Amino acid sequence: MTDEDRPDNDDFEELLRGLLGGQGGGLGPEQLEQLRGLGVDPAMMQQVLRQMQSAFASGADGIDWNAARTQALHLANQDGQGIGTGDRQDFGQAFSLATLWLSEATAVSELASAPRAMTRGQWVEATLPVWQELAEPVANSIADALTAAIDSQTPDEMKGAIAGAGRFMRTIGGSLFAAQLGGVIGRLSQEVVSGGDVGIPVMPDGEAAILPQNFADFGRDLEIEPDQLALYLATRELAHARLFRHARWLRLHVISQVTDFARGIHVDMGALEELATRFDPSSPDELKAAIESGALLPQRTDAQTTALERLENLLATIEGWVDIVTADATSRLPTADRIAEAVRRRRAVGGPAEQAMGSLVGLELRPRRLREAAAMWRAVTDAVGVEARDSLWDYPDLMPGPGDIDDPAGLIARLQARGRGEAPPRDAMDDALDALLKSAADDTGDAPGDTDADRPEGPRPV
Repeated sequence: MTDEDRPDNDDFEELLRGLLGGQGGGLGPEQLEQLRGLGVDPAMMQQVLRQMQSAFASGADGIDWNAARTQALHLANQDGQGIGTGDRQDFGQAFSLATLWLSEATAVSELASAPRAMTRGQWVEATLPVWQELAEPVANSIADALTAAIDSQTPDEMKGAIAGAGRFMRTIGGSLFAAQLGGVIGRLSQEVVSGGDVGIPVMPDGEAAILPQNFADFGRDLEIEPDQLALYLATRELAHARLFRHARWLRLHVISQVTDFARGIHVDMGALEELATRFDPSSPDELKAAIESGALLPQRTDAQTTALERLENLLATIEGWVDIVTADATSRLPTADRIAEAVRRRRAVGGPAEQAMGSLVGLELRPRRLREAAAMWRAVTDAVGVEARDSLWDYPDLMPGPGDIDDPAGLIARLQARGRGEAPPRDAMDDALDALLKSAADDTGDAPGDTDADRPEGPRPV
């Protein structure tokens, strides 16, 4: 195309205004010809036209998460089933008995609100704010990448005419990601059995729930009586919810570690541009698959790998405690060990929706060191008892770390010394603090522990 054949900026600006301003939502013959003259595929423009008009009308700069909610609820409610009165009564009784059993197995206090049976749709509504918070850094990264791609590929003479297009494309990219996230959450609602099933605190603070619609699927191949399975799962769910209510700081600690990891994710521009060269707007499955599979997300950086290891240790520490407390509370159940092993295998492998979530946000929420962490909590419980064990959740600096999972002996020694009223054994942190204080004292000319009373008498400077 020669410069004489190319429409000028006024023509393009008028065309863009017509496309985004509504005008029936269609492309007339004259507009189609103008698009061809600009080298734009009219079929692709038809695909995004309605979304661009919506973005133009709303004037919003942020990501519209309504698409996630709509898609998630559509999948969660598609079977049309609710919860029968019998299910509510059965799980109500299971929660009541589990509450009594837990009072013998942990010093962590009961919940303030009653646990409940919950539909899939209710689970979506309750947990969506947390999923949105976890996924928002990735959604912003994809949206920003689309904006950058538009800017880098637009000729300088046309940037003034389409100055607002980047904002619209950012909204469209974010909305596309939000819709994919909603699909994953909707499918996840068909798999989870309880509020704490995914390991992170997605439920509102202090709430516990079981999803009867998924309960039967979980126990179908276990050959275990439903009442025993319900008692075990109710006990585990209550233990998880109690812990996060007791340790108020723990919820923020987990969420912040997940979002810190997610903020380091950036879209692979090479993969995005390579996909754009063969993108067929009449068949968007490839773009959808690329977003869901994580193909647009580059490999983890060293910093992200370190952050992921910290998060895995934290999740393992939490779920290890839940495992041990649940095991002690359900010791009366003949099939408790079989159910516990089934739960551990399920958490280690993850369901299809959980795997999709890992691909979508680049993060797998699995406690890979669960067995080692559970062994640590068992050793601590046997050595110092329930109250001393649970006191480790009172403050963040008391919580066991990765080194304690590797070797619980040091943690047990500290707890035993504290129980006797003795100073805890020295560790590397103490040595490092002493070295820091000595260095500061050397800089000021004072020896550690010097006071005015220790100095020789004489005239003092004014």
